[in-house]
Amino acid sequence: MTGGEVAGILVAVFWAILVSFLAVVLVRLAQTLRATTKLVADVTEQAVPLLADASATVRSAQTQLDRVDAIASDVQEVTSNASALSSTVASTFGGPLVKVAAFGYGVRKALGRERGGREEAPRATTRRSVIVGRTVPLARRRKQKG
Repeated sequence: MTGGEVAGILVAVFWAILVSFLAVVLVRLAQTLRATTKLVADVTEQAVPLLADASATVRSAQTQLDRVDAIASDVQEVTSNASALSSTVASTFGGPLVKVAAFGYGVRKALGRERGGREEAPRATTRRSVIVGRTVPLARRRKQKG
């Protein structure tokens, strides 16, 4: 064998190894593409029902929000009606009630003067203050100060 023949055989062997390597790579690539295709199909199968459920949930939430909006507008209307009613009651009965109370107070004072000839003295209330954790009557405080 000459040098050219040996070189030809070496090139043929390297070429066969290269072709074998490329064949293995192509087989692995085909397996990866099949797995990817299956994964995409599975995701699509699961995503379509999930999207349908999400769409139904969004529609339900929109319905509930519409109901809440209607309730809020009703509450606002009731609040404004209650405010108007309270201001009407206050203006209708407020002035006359104050006048009746003042009249009653005047009558009590007038009757008190006629009976005793003088106004009733207001009742004395005992005031207490706290000194170092105990209560002391008002009379004792005055003695202590004086």
